[in-house]
Amino acid sequence: MPTTKEAPSARQQELLERAYSYSLTHGLADLSLRPLASAIGSSPRVLLFLFGSKDGLIRALLARGRADQLELLRQTEQRYDAPPGLTVIARELWTWLAAPERRPLMTFWVEAYGRSLVAPEGPWADFARSTVDDWLELLAASEPGQTAARRTAVLAILRGALIDLLATGDLERTTAAVEDYLAGMH
Repeated sequence: MPTTKEAPSARQQELLERAYSYSLTHGLADLSLRPLASAIGSSPRVLLFLFGSKDGLIRALLARGRADQLELLRQTEQRYDAPPGLTVIARELWTWLAAPERRPLMTFWVEAYGRSLVAPEGPWADFARSTVDDWLELLAASEPGQTAARRTAVLAILRGALIDLLATGDLERTTAAVEDYLAGMH
């Protein structure tokens, strides 16, 4: 018998958004409910009631972060009447990923991705794999004739450059690396 999940209450949604903003600046690795609750105007008990557990809250935060990524993918797909090509989409993605205002989101993503690899049984389960699948799907739609290996290479260069950018702040060098790779893709 199918079950229906109750929609989140306005209060749960409000606290999720506040917790998400908090986690973008404070990360998730050492998330403690007491400081989080205090910072977002709640209590640990309310958070546990609304999200079931700390793991439930982390899962909700990861889903919220992934929703931002999926929205980018949807917007990118909708801009074109026909597949624009892998290099066009890769350049758009890099511009979006590298934007200074997205650094907190991208740091959040890297942290969640890494945690998904080292703690695959916890609330992080399948986060890394799901994001790979999402991005490869977009890259496949951008140029259906490209091989899976080429799409994987583009994804790897974007993610590698992103991690380097987050570590160094060197936008010029990382952008040049992405551009150099994409220029050689003929």
